[in-house]
Amino acid sequence: MIDAEALMREAREAREQAYAPYSGFKVGSAVLDADGTVSPGCNVENAAFGPTICAERVALTGAVARGKTRPVAIAVMTEPGVTPCGVCRQVMLELGPDMRVFIGNGEGQISETTVQELLPGAFGPNSMPEPTAD
Repeated sequence: MIDAEALMREAREAREQAYAPYSGFKVGSAVLDADGTVSPGCNVENAAFGPTICAERVALTGAVARGKTRPVAIAVMTEPGVTPCGVCRQVMLELGPDMRVFIGNGEGQISETTVQELLPGAFGPNSMPEPTAD
């Protein structure tokens, strides 16, 4: 069983570390691996905008860097409780297509969805043709 409230607390704590001097829009995230390990992430903005990285991708890539490659859930915390951007949804599909997704807001409300619901008809690893030997 996934403790959505505990995972959201981790995301809320990560949100406090966000570096968002341009937008002021702080996001925190936390990824739960099948072994129980939680990997936090926060958004990190950049004046050039392109190098900015979202909290969800920080948490997911941080998990991978720690050898945690079986994500079962991700929590995303923003003040208004918005869903992940399209790029994050694509990375979520690649790394955890069956993850549960918890969205939290500043009032403590948590909603639940899935990666598949956030990105229906997605192009993912199963969309790629099998490599051929040359």
